[in-house]
Amino acid sequence: MTTVLNTFSLTGKVALVTGCKRGIGKAMAEALAEAGADIIGVSANLEPEGSAVAQAVEARGRRFFAYQADFGKRDSLNAFIAQVKHDHPVIDILVNNAGTILRKPAAEHPDEYWDEVIAINQTAQFILTREIGRDMIARGSGKVIFTASLLTFQGGINVPGYAASKGAVGSLVKAFANEWAGQGVNVNAIAPGYISTDNTEALRADPARSQSILSRIPANRWGEPEDFKGPVVFLASDAAGYVNGTVLTVDGGWMGR
Repeated sequence: MTTVLNTFSLTGKVALVTGCKRGIGKAMAEALAEAGADIIGVSANLEPEGSAVAQAVEARGRRFFAYQADFGKRDSLNAFIAQVKHDHPVIDILVNNAGTILRKPAAEHPDEYWDEVIAINQTAQFILTREIGRDMIARGSGKVIFTASLLTFQGGINVPGYAASKGAVGSLVKAFANEWAGQGVNVNAIAPGYISTDNTEALRADPARSQSILSRIPANRWGEPEDFKGPVVFLASDAAGYVNGTVLTVDGGWMGR
C-alpha cells in the first residue's frame, strides 16, 4: 500500500544540484540523498574528490559525482551540459541553485556586475533547464526546482542586477511550468528569506542593517541552510505531483509581514 510518507521517497532517483559546495545548495544535496537520491554536484570550485558535500552524501549511503563549471562563461556551461548528459543519461531532478550577488548602488552599478549576475543567475539557469528538461519531457517525468529569492517579489537595496535576475527566475518558473506541466515535468522554485550564508555575510556584519532585517522576521531569527531540506525533498518528490509554477517562500514569515 502506498502511504503518504512513501510519496516523499526519492529512492532510485538521480538529482543534479548546482551550487552545491556550501550553504543552501549543500543542505539540499544532503536532503535529497537522505531521501534516497544519488547526487550530481556542480560548483565553480568543487573539489573533484573529498569535498564536504561529497562526504555528507556518501555518509548517507548515496553516490556523489563531482563536476566543476563556471556558469558565467557560456563555453564552460555548454561543456558541462554535454559532459553530464553523456555521463548520466537520466537526470530525474534538477535543482538550479547556483547563483551570485554583487552589491553596488544602482547609480554606480557597473556593466560587468550586471553581466556576471545575469549570466549566472538567469541565462545559465534557462539554458541548463532547457537542455536537461528536454530529456525529462521525452521520458514524461521530471522535477525542476529553482532557487528564487525574496527579491523575486521585492527590489532590494544596492543589488539591481540580483533583483532583476531573481525576478526573472520567478517568471521562468511560470513559463516552463505552463509548457511542461502537462508533459509530466513539475517546475517550481523555493524563495529563501534572509539566511545565514556567504551571500548575506555583509548584511549580518552590519549591526544596524542586521537588526533592521531581524525585526521584520516574525520567526525572530535568520534562517539556516537546514531549513531547506524539507521543502526541496517535497518539491522533488511525488508528494508534489500537482504542484506546478509555484514559488514557495521559506522566509520565517517575512512575506506575510
